[in-house]
This record gives sequence, structure tokens and C-alpha cells, in this order.
Amino acid sequence: MFQVKTFNAIAKTGLETFDDNFKINQSEDPDAYLIRSVNLLAAEFPESLKTIVRCGVGYNNVPLKRATEKGIAVFNTPGSNANAVKELIIALMIATARNLFAANAYSNQHTEADISQRTEKDKTKFNGTELAGKRLAVIGLGNVGSRVANAALALGMKVVGYDPYLSANAAWRIDNKVKRAGSIRRAVKNADFVTIHVPKNDETVGLFSTTEITAMKDKAVLFNYSRIGIADNKAVVEAVKSGKIAHYCTDFGEPVIADQPNVTITPHIGGSTLEAESNGAVQGANTVMNYLKSGDTKNSVNLPNMTVPFEAPYRVTVIHQNVPNMVGQIATAMAERDINIENMANAAKEKTAYTVVDVNSIDGDEGRDLVEALNAIKEVYRVRIIEHQ
Repeated sequence: MFQVKTFNAIAKTGLETFDDNFKINQSEDPDAYLIRSVNLLAAEFPESLKTIVRCGVGYNNVPLKRATEKGIAVFNTPGSNANAVKELIIALMIATARNLFAANAYSNQHTEADISQRTEKDKTKFNGTELAGKRLAVIGLGNVGSRVANAALALGMKVVGYDPYLSANAAWRIDNKVKRAGSIRRAVKNADFVTIHVPKNDETVGLFSTTEITAMKDKAVLFNYSRIGIADNKAVVEAVKSGKIAHYCTDFGEPVIADQPNVTITPHIGGSTLEAESNGAVQGANTVMNYLKSGDTKNSVNLPNMTVPFEAPYRVTVIHQNVPNMVGQIATAMAERDINIENMANAAKEKTAYTVVDVNSIDGDEGRDLVEALNAIKEVYRVRIIEHQ
């Protein structure tokens, strides 16, 4: 029996996904955390905790290094809110193209009993444009960016994308009418709208700044619905003030962009729909079950992604440092205990490695002895023995 502790309001559909081998919020020594936005950066983790699954894409509320060193696998649920973000970007493109924000502000300021003549006179100030025929540059063509690109094509827009790390799976999702650019500057050169959809890491912080803004078409509209820091807000505000950028929309507020004309800030609602919350909860629950029952690490953010067919009665998993001779030491420990290896897989992600070993037989005492021996290796973070169910 596995114990799961939830934080925040996890959608009921996700909680109902767990099978009878899982109990929810019935123990203070859980095997898994299922979370959304709770801040765990300073949290103390129980020794029982084996995995943390974030129902959503961002995971900056989880201390990855500390979790890894405690042998805790951390996951997110990529793609679960992609449609929600896509729809919001399309809505904001329409809103900015049709000057809806300025038109709404005008209407709120003029509420006299009879303003029909004034409205007829003034409404030309808010003449907008249609999306059909306009050019959209999509920076990042992953789960969200690919959907935005395809949706824009369906609206009759011309679309150019830039993504030097485009995966094969993502490439299959993108309409072949989406043109590819070799750099951000080439992508944005003639674009009427630019939207950014990249993960936040050391390479993407400050990705869109003065150089990229200078390359943009005058009066273009910019959207940042990735993460704060990817677009240089100080540079963007200066571009908005000068008229280089016609409008800036982002999901991440900070003082430098607060209360600025032609800047629209939404309160981190890109993925906040009932459907996205349900998708994330269901995907998160399935991730918890899959990892605890098989040890597979698909969508892990701190371990290498490994999906290994579980065809033997038992599986031994080892989270360890990515250093030489670890596989040899694991195999030797098994050989010394006459444990026959049926299948073995190993992969690494930066400084952390993960080894999966399938065996036909391992009794209780033998298993405890093996776990103790492997844990004695100073580079090992966690050892688990999983019985095939």
C-alpha cells in the first residue's frame, strides 16, 4: 500500500484516478507528494518520501538539488495546460489587434445617459486590424508553442517559428506550413505578433532583450507566457514607451512593468482553467502510480527519462551520482549475493544517474541485505526494490 499526501486543491478527477493500492492523506509518512503551487523550498522531507509530482509545468517551488540528494524523484506534467495557454494567447492577440483594452477604458470613462453621438464620433480611434494575413513569430515550439502556431494558421495567419531544441515528438505536432527561422532575430523581423514559449533555465533567462527587440518590426505586439525573466521587462517597457512595441502582455508582473500604458499583466492565469487543472491532476496521479509501481521516470525533471519494460518479478532501482564504476559496483553487489540479473538499464542527467535492474528472485532478507550494501556506497542516494504487481 502506498501513501500520497496532497497539497493545494488537487482536482477530484485526479484523486479518483488512484487505484486501490494508494491511500490519500492518511499518513504523515507518505511515499509521494502531489502538489500544485505550494512552496517546498524550505520544507523538511520525511524519509519515506520517494517522489514529488507537480500538477503543472513549472517546478521552481521544489528544491531540486536537495530532493535529488535525498533520492526523491521530481516530476511535472508537461502539456497538461498547453491548450489553456494557447487559447489565452489567441484571445490576447484578438484583444490587442482590436484595441479592446483601450476601448473598454474609454467606455468606462464615458457613461453619460446619451453618449451615442460621441461614441459614433470617437469609435474610429479604436479601429483595429484582423488577424488573418498577419504574421506571428513563435519562439519555442514545444507543447504550447506548437499549439499556438497551429491555431494561428487556422485563423489565416502566417507563422514562423524558432526552436533550436525542437524534439522529434514536437516536430510531428507542427503543421508543415509553419516556416522555420534560424535565429530569434530572423523569426521576429517581419512579425506583427511575437509570442514566447520556452522553459526557464540558464540559457533562456534574458533570452528576449534589447537585441531581439531591435530586430522586431515597429509596432509589433509581444507576449511572454513562459516564465518571468525570459523577456527582459526593463528593455520591453522602454520599447513600449518609445512606441517600438505597440503592446506587451505577460503573465508575470513585477514593479518595472506595473501601471504602464499598453502593458497588460495577467496574474499567472495562463494555465488556470478547470480543464487544465483536471488534466494536470490526472496526469500527476498517473505519474505517481507509474513511478512507485514501476520506477519509470518519464517526465522527471531531476532524473534521466527512462521507460523500461517491467517483465521480471522484481526490480531494483538506484538513484546515484553520475560517476565511473557505479554500474559495476551495483552488479558486483548483486553477484556477491547470487542475484541473477535479467535486465539492466542505466542513464544519466547531468550529475545524477539512474540504474534499473530486473531480477527473477530476491527474498526478504536478501533484499534488505542488498539495499544495505548499496546504500553503503557513498555516491548512492536511494535504493528501492519493487515487486511486479
